[in-house]
Amino acid sequence: MLEKRIVVWCGIAAILGISIGYVAGQSAGFERGDNVGYERANADIKKGEEFAGAKATEDAAKAANPFQAANPLEGVSANPFDKAKKVLNPFE
Repeated sequence: MLEKRIVVWCGIAAILGISIGYVAGQSAGFERGDNVGYERANADIKKGEEFAGAKATEDAAKAANPFQAANPLEGVSANPFDKAKKVLNPFE
C-alpha cells in the first residue's frame, strides 16, 4: 500500500514538473524558434567587432603620422609682451 502511494506521488510530481517546464519553455519563446540569447550574442559580437575596427583604424592613423607632436604651449594664455608693455609705458 505504501509503495503504491510513493509511485502515485512520484508520477504526480513528474507530470507536474514536465508541465511546468513546458509552460516555462513556451513563455521563453523556444517553441516559436525565438532565440533571444542568440540574437543578443550576435549583437554583442557585432558591437565588439565595430569597436575593434574603429580602434585599429585610429591606431593605424596615429602610427602613420610620424610628425605628430604635442603642442608645448597648448593651454598657455599668458601674454609675453605684458612685462615689456609695463616697462615702456608706466602710466597704464
